[in-house]
Amino acid sequence: MGGRGSVGSVVVAVALGLMAAGAQAADASKYPDWMAQWQNKSGGHFDSSRPRMKQEAPLTPEYQAIYQAGVADVDAGGQGNDPMWRCIPPGMPRAMIVYEGMEIAITPNMTYVMIEVLNQLRRIHTDGRDWPAEIDPSYAGYSIGTWVDEDHDGKYDALLVETRGLKGPRVFDSTGIPLHKDNQTVVKERIYGDKDPDILHDDITTIDHALTQPWTVTRSYTRVHDPVWTEQICSEDNHHILIGKENYYVSEDGYLLPVRKDQPPPDLRYFNLPPR
Repeated sequence: MGGRGSVGSVVVAVALGLMAAGAQAADASKYPDWMAQWQNKSGGHFDSSRPRMKQEAPLTPEYQAIYQAGVADVDAGGQGNDPMWRCIPPGMPRAMIVYEGMEIAITPNMTYVMIEVLNQLRRIHTDGRDWPAEIDPSYAGYSIGTWVDEDHDGKYDALLVETRGLKGPRVFDSTGIPLHKDNQTVVKERIYGDKDPDILHDDITTIDHALTQPWTVTRSYTRVHDPVWTEQICSEDNHHILIGKENYYVSEDGYLLPVRKDQPPPDLRYFNLPPR
C-alpha cells in the first residue's frame, strides 16, 4: 500500500505541474509581443512634435530662468544643465528617449525595460503591490504598472505605469530643460502597441514642481528584427572633468584645457605651488 501511495503522490504532483505550466502558457498568451530590441523613432529631444529648441515645456518662471542660463552656457562653450557629460544616467523620464535602443521582457509579476545607454534597468512591478512606505531614490525610480484590456478581447493592450522615488540631477533632454531639484517627480506612462506590430508608443506625463502643469509627450519606437547589441561604458575615454563648479577638458596628451573663451584655471589651493 505504501508503494501505491508514493506513486499516487508523484502522479498528482506531475499533474499539478502540468496544470501550472498550462496556466502559465494561457497567461502568456494574454500579453503583447514586445520581446524585442526597440529603437528610437521620435528623435533625440523630449517633445519630438516641436523643434528641438522650441519645445515649450510649461516651466515656472524660476525654472525657465534656469533653462535659459543653461542654454547661454552651452552657447559660451560649456555643458549647460545636462549632467550626462559626467556619466550620470539620464533617469526618468529622459531614459525613455531611448538613444541607443532598449529591450522589453514581460513576466506576470514584472516587466523589465533594459535601456542600453548607461545600462539603465527599469523594473515595473505588475503583481498588484502598493507603494512601499519608503523608497530608496534612484535615477530609474520605483515603478508600479497595471495591464489593461482596453478592447475586451481577452488580451492586454496597454501597460499603465507610475514611477516615483527619483533622484537627480535630471533634465528632460540634452537641451537642458530642468526638473525640480526637490526630486518629487511623478511620471505616468501608457505604453501600447500600434496597428503596425513593429511600432510601440509611450504616452509620458510628467508631474513636477518645475512645471506649471503636467507635461505630456508621446515617444515612439521601432522593432529591430536583426538586433545588434553594443556595450555602453560612459567613463571610457570621457575627457570631461568637473573641478569645483567648472567643466574642463583633458587633452589627448593629458593636459587640462578650457572649454570656453576666457575660462579661469582651476583653484589649486591644495597644491604646493612654487613662489612667484
